[in-house]
Amino acid sequence: MAYDKNASPVGWYVASYVLRFIQLSEPGNDDPDKMFPTRENTILVKATSLDEAYDKAVGFAAMETRPYKGGETGVDVQWVYEGITSLVPVYEELADGSEIFFSENEPRKLETIRNSACDRSELRQ
Repeated sequence: MAYDKNASPVGWYVASYVLRFIQLSEPGNDDPDKMFPTRENTILVKATSLDEAYDKAVGFAAMETRPYKGGETGVDVQWVYEGITSLVPVYEELADGSEIFFSENEPRKLETIRNSACDRSELRQ
């Protein structure tokens, strides 16, 4: 079987998607120039192909778009699905320490490389 970089030999994919937060009663929720809070979620998806993984990721994202009452006053709000931002096959079995994805970057200065790393305290939310 030929190698396909878009297919996971272990049946797992890492998908990211972006959601946009709106107040349902606010005007301009479809204004392309208006600023909105967003959230990018990254999930694991079990699938037999990239296409199936895409469809499943869209389905998982859709589950987060139900309107609800937010804030102290119970304003009608909603997260709106805006799209998949990344979909990457996992190439090895999932286990402690497994590589699930990587990115290759353009050459950078050593100082920039070192400044991009975080220490433990910077990673806490």
